[in-house]
Amino acid sequence: MTTSNKKNIKSLLSIILIVLLLNVISNSFFHRFDLTKDKRYTLSTTSLNIIKQVKNPLSIKVYMQGDLPAEFKRLQQETRQLLEEFQGYNSNIVFEFVDPLENQDESMDNIKELYRKGLTPINITVDDKGKQSQAMVFPWAIAVYDNKEVNIPLLKNIMGASTTQKVIGSVQHLEYSIADALNKITKAKQKKIAIIKGNGEFHEAFIAKFLLQVRESYHIGPFTLDSVAKNPTGSLAALEKYDLAIIAKPTETFTDSEKQVLDQFIMNGGKTMWLIDQVAVEMDSLYNNSGATLAYPRDLNLNDMFFKYGIRINPDIVKDEQGSPIKLASGDPGSAAQFQEFTWKFAPQVYPTSKHPIVKNLGSIKFDFANPIDTLKNGIKKTVLLQSSQYSKKIGAPSEINLSIVTEETSPNDYLNKGNIPLSVLLEGSFHSMFENRVLPFDQKTFLSKGKENKMIVIADGDLIKNQLDKNFQPVELGYDQRSGNLYDNKDFLVNCVNYLLDDTGLINIRSKDLDLPLLNKEKVYENYTRTQFITIGLPILILLLFGLVFTFLRKRKYSK
Repeated sequence: MTTSNKKNIKSLLSIILIVLLLNVISNSFFHRFDLTKDKRYTLSTTSLNIIKQVKNPLSIKVYMQGDLPAEFKRLQQETRQLLEEFQGYNSNIVFEFVDPLENQDESMDNIKELYRKGLTPINITVDDKGKQSQAMVFPWAIAVYDNKEVNIPLLKNIMGASTTQKVIGSVQHLEYSIADALNKITKAKQKKIAIIKGNGEFHEAFIAKFLLQVRESYHIGPFTLDSVAKNPTGSLAALEKYDLAIIAKPTETFTDSEKQVLDQFIMNGGKTMWLIDQVAVEMDSLYNNSGATLAYPRDLNLNDMFFKYGIRINPDIVKDEQGSPIKLASGDPGSAAQFQEFTWKFAPQVYPTSKHPIVKNLGSIKFDFANPIDTLKNGIKKTVLLQSSQYSKKIGAPSEINLSIVTEETSPNDYLNKGNIPLSVLLEGSFHSMFENRVLPFDQKTFLSKGKENKMIVIADGDLIKNQLDKNFQPVELGYDQRSGNLYDNKDFLVNCVNYLLDDTGLINIRSKDLDLPLLNKEKVYENYTRTQFITIGLPILILLLFGLVFTFLRKRKYSK
């Protein structure tokens, strides 16, 4: 055996030994490398903790396969790569992509079954070099674990956004959507939410969509304050078994005993979410012959309580030039009714400007007859989550509200130094009891004058949580406005509020993840179609061909000597 052959064998054995050694090391030290600038495929600590909960096989079926429009191919690719990351950390997670429209004979049955499960498709217009066509896409997935099933929405609806913008927003929410679904079906419910009743709050039908959404992650139960009159200490003890109390648009005055129960619930660490209307006025009351109604202050006997916690909800209405659209009948009486779209200034359309995780990356949120909130200095940390636009102002109550305001002409000077009015505030800290140094309405041996570290959210509009009812009196999607056909982000905002107040998994922080998703500019592509084709298809082939020629030339030159 020649010396050259011995060296080659030694080199080969060394390479084999190094490869085997690297395999042993890689099996002992698992790590995935994410080379993207925005760390798109680096899972958060929260997601990794949720993945650890998966002890049995968990299957995910993604309904995005087949001939998809370009934007949805990108969403499909991002979904696949993210699921591969989840699977890389836990082999119990398996997934597949299916095309529900693949078999024409079975496609209608598949569509009906997906509809039955709540997976609604979207119809989009595909524009290919000026040629338009319609395409149906199911941007959904279903996760199954231990006979439990949960839907995973992959496309986030963003009102007024193009399909491309929706895809970008959806990619930012992909990790949250998948992690949230896995958390729902792998983790037993622990936290409990009380829906406060007894003071004229919303009927369940008007908050049905909110309850259905929150029920997937938490235990929910109604809690009536009527029992406070007979057994206040027993009512307080029962309420303290809950982690969060939601007070959704009360219309009747709270007694001092009821306030003490709620106050001491807060002092003992109970979280609260208040949706309060300080002015009594309803949109439905405007649809009469005069098109007008009276807005007047509502006394709930909560002012001193909120004042002690550090805020004040004023009995005014916010009028905002950035209002929501409304369709009203126009034309001469007796003629066929024609509907025209106007801006309704008493329904502010709020776009979050805060970077807080609760509202970050959310779209517009619709208010109805919102009230302004003042923040007071008392040592409690206050974060304004939502506020009106700079072209807004307060209208005092009582006052007449008339539909004719839609034709009103205004100028920026009318709103000078009056806008950016807080409509929702997060309060965090150790609250002082409103009954501190005061005579208690009922005797309480466990009374606390100062509470534990706590947090609450106050929203100065009870209707923000309300879902409308269709003609059959069935609830429609929370945030969907039947009068305009727009879908607002009210549900996502409220769910974020609940998650933040009760969050023990950090899910809320995943929503605030920022991604930079570069997409092709369609207009520029169409303008330079041939050049784009050459750059994306021809140039790589040309480079590969050039590399082959150079490599062949150098190889011949080397071995010809």
